[in-house]
Amino acid sequence: MKILLFLFLALQVKAQNLQELLKVSDRARGGVAQGVSWNVKIKSWENELQTERNFQVKAKDVNAYVETSDIGRFKGEIYLFNDRTIWFFKPSLKKPVSISARERLSGQAANGDIASTNYARDYIPKLLKKESINGQNTFVLLLKAKNKTMTYDQIKYWISEKEKLGIKAEFLTLSGKVFKTAIFKYSNSIKFNGKQIPFVSEMIIQDAIQDSNKSILYYDKPVVEKISDNIFNINNISR
Repeated sequence: MKILLFLFLALQVKAQNLQELLKVSDRARGGVAQGVSWNVKIKSWENELQTERNFQVKAKDVNAYVETSDIGRFKGEIYLFNDRTIWFFKPSLKKPVSISARERLSGQAANGDIASTNYARDYIPKLLKKESINGQNTFVLLLKAKNKTMTYDQIKYWISEKEKLGIKAEFLTLSGKVFKTAIFKYSNSIKFNGKQIPFVSEMIIQDAIQDSNKSILYYDKPVVEKISDNIFNINNISR
């Protein structure tokens, strides 16, 4: 009986299209082709040491421009996401340098966590099961990275059936071991195609072994807007 129910579920989700399900969930985390901007504050607790970083993000389709709004040694830092390539620049550099999406940005947050939300483009989804979390029915997907430039090799991802929002994630090694977890909250909203839709307000990332080591990303003032492609031109960064 359980096998028959799972086969029915698989057919049902296939009809809905797993890629489309991911695309809709991406939209609430910055995956808006027209362009969207927001502010993000990252508070991190690492071995009882607390740090804080602040950024302004402008994202459009597969590109993103991230600039720190911190003062002091971080002032003037820029992260430019050109499709799957990330460039980093700061005033002491003569020109931008390529960096990995997997490198740490702050605490448990990797470079790719701050703006790279194109799961529909970057991962191959597979339906694992259907599960209820805190009263919400969810689809549980296993996402496998299309190549090694992605932030994570594999992600176990819970998407709410009703609102199509990613509410939980486990980040996995190639062997399937969980090394970080994430919880998403959606208290923000944006206007998309004439409607108000949910937009992420918090992403809580924790170390899977030592859960006191964590980073919380607080998202503020998300706005759908027209963003010039010039901002994503690497040749304009150091000018």
